[in-house]
Amino acid sequence: MNTATGAASLRNHFDRVVLPLWRGPGFNTALRLPHEALAVRDGHAAPLPDTRYRAMACARQLFVFSQNGDAAHAHTLFDSLRHTFQDRARGGWFYSVDPDGAPLDTTKDLYTHAFVVFACSAYGQRFGVMEALDTARETSSLIVERFAAHDGLLNGALDASFATVTGTPVQNPLMHLTEAWLVAREATGDAAFDTAITRLVEAVARSFLHAPTGCIAELPLGTADNRLEPGHQFEWFWLAAQAGAARLGASGLQEALGRAFDFAVKHGVDPVTGAVAAATDEHGRVIDATQRIWAQTEYLRAIATHGESVARATLGEQIGKFEQRFLTPQGWVECRDASGAVARADMPSTTPYHLLTAYQALPQG
Repeated sequence: MNTATGAASLRNHFDRVVLPLWRGPGFNTALRLPHEALAVRDGHAAPLPDTRYRAMACARQLFVFSQNGDAAHAHTLFDSLRHTFQDRARGGWFYSVDPDGAPLDTTKDLYTHAFVVFACSAYGQRFGVMEALDTARETSSLIVERFAAHDGLLNGALDASFATVTGTPVQNPLMHLTEAWLVAREATGDAAFDTAITRLVEAVARSFLHAPTGCIAELPLGTADNRLEPGHQFEWFWLAAQAGAARLGASGLQEALGRAFDFAVKHGVDPVTGAVAAATDEHGRVIDATQRIWAQTEYLRAIATHGESVARATLGEQIGKFEQRFLTPQGWVECRDASGAVARADMPSTTPYHLLTAYQALPQG
């Protein structure tokens, strides 16, 4: 497939199919929040019964509609994010609320806080909303102060009052905080974010970088039952390129992630279907063959931004495989199993973020 044509087809599907889902049936107009997930019944999408609403899902949708210039919907989501999920008594952000909008899981979750910084930065920059940029700065300061762990790392979760650690450092929220601070730096122009990024990636390298493969492990090195996720290698590969050598400091990530990209392609991507497996062990043996759509989009983005022409030359073919395997006239397939059968039929509200960030990196025109 021609790369430009394929990229245009993906964007058209996003604009014509995906976005209308979340302006329409995917949005709870009473609570002014996105439903957690949609399911297709009789050819039409409808929300699954609501058991919760997450701050992270609201933040991701805020990012998506900000990037697409939908000011009215973005303003609504920003207002809902603050008034529904902000813990005004104790600081920070609730993880989730119940179907009536009352606090449900009051955990202070680093992953959630990272996406608040990310979305508020992007929204504030796109529409010139200073209050959103202030929210991003304040939440970043809270993260550094309240989530601090050992050796420059940050804890994954604390209780509602920040008094008790309920989750020790893990890779994924640290990666998304890196992503958030890159966007915050661009949105605010504040060089303090450069310093914060460097400290964070150096800490990640010390605790999570598997030297033989160059991969970033999911858990600190030496942890039992650790795993390497190909999708996260592709995601880190892109983030390192966005950060640039100066902000990567002494982490060694630029060189390491080049090897991680090759490792992930060799061991984690099916050469026939192009499907990205969920996880391998440190030797490259697939230990979770589930094919999650977000890992496919990270592969597309990494290929599109790869510095070597041999890698970029595979992009058109990979776009075609992805479109055929994961996009549908009603939306998308969230997960397939190792045989290619649909393993998850619903469409979560968090996935449009993955689709959009990948499509933004693809060639234009």
